[in-house]
Amino acid sequence: MIQVFGHKAPDTDSTGSPLIWAWYLSDIRKTPAKAVLQGTPNTEALWMLGKWGVEMPEIIQDVAAGDQCVIVDTNNPAELPASLAQAEVLEIIDHHLLAGGITTRTPINVTIRPLACTATIMHDLIGEDLDRAPRWVKGMMLTCILSDTLEFRSPTTTPHDRWVAEKLAGDLDVAIPAYAAEMFAAKSDVSAFSDAALLRMDSKEYELGGKQLRVSVLETTAPQVLIDRKAALIAAMPGVAAEDGADEVLLFIVDILNERSTLLVPNDFVAKVAAASFGVSVDSDSVVLPGVVSRKKQIIPALKL
Repeated sequence: MIQVFGHKAPDTDSTGSPLIWAWYLSDIRKTPAKAVLQGTPNTEALWMLGKWGVEMPEIIQDVAAGDQCVIVDTNNPAELPASLAQAEVLEIIDHHLLAGGITTRTPINVTIRPLACTATIMHDLIGEDLDRAPRWVKGMMLTCILSDTLEFRSPTTTPHDRWVAEKLAGDLDVAIPAYAAEMFAAKSDVSAFSDAALLRMDSKEYELGGKQLRVSVLETTAPQVLIDRKAALIAAMPGVAAEDGADEVLLFIVDILNERSTLLVPNDFVAKVAAASFGVSVDSDSVVLPGVVSRKKQIIPALKL
């Protein structure tokens, strides 16, 4: 049984895309496969599962020697199981920059395309066979694309992402604005999560100037709810960094509707990063970054000291 999984902090794309590809392998290619996760999905991803009536995949801690795997929505070893080198990687499908470092036992298929969402790539790879897909497969594709593009607000959005989303919405008889509003409301409901959980909810590892960073984003239509927790979130950062082997945590609260981010500034190091990376003057424990909404295109590439 092939295991299909994404990165360690499952957002909507890293929850939906494994399910989509496992369906394709099992039902179309007749190769038994199952979707698995490396952690608990975020609130929007959980909403998506409920919306389309799909059971949450099993959460795994690692892979074992001989396990057959397909990796989606990442190609970064830091975001993958510790024992991946002992497993048999069959394929990688991703839309992020090529991180390097994965070694395989045999030649594999690698598809990395400059699109906003892994599900868009899967739409193209599946092709006409998508006509045979159940509604939940198309529903998850649509949800993943709208999530990763922030309903086409993100600069990562391409005309093809938008075309695919609108085509899927038409097939499903779904009105995108109303559907996206439901999605983002679910993503914004973080009342049940601890401060530490929020810092890890949507997070990537990154090295800057010899320091290991945990670069986290929280996308929301209700940013004030998170900003009101600013002091507690900042207080939780040293503990999360220590437990996760990082030097610093950078948290960007992304205001989806107003298309801007608030970066929390717990110390002089983060203030220095903010000033060098975004050209802002920092005089408090947070700073607003107008127009910055994408970690992949606007945050990670900009980070410098």
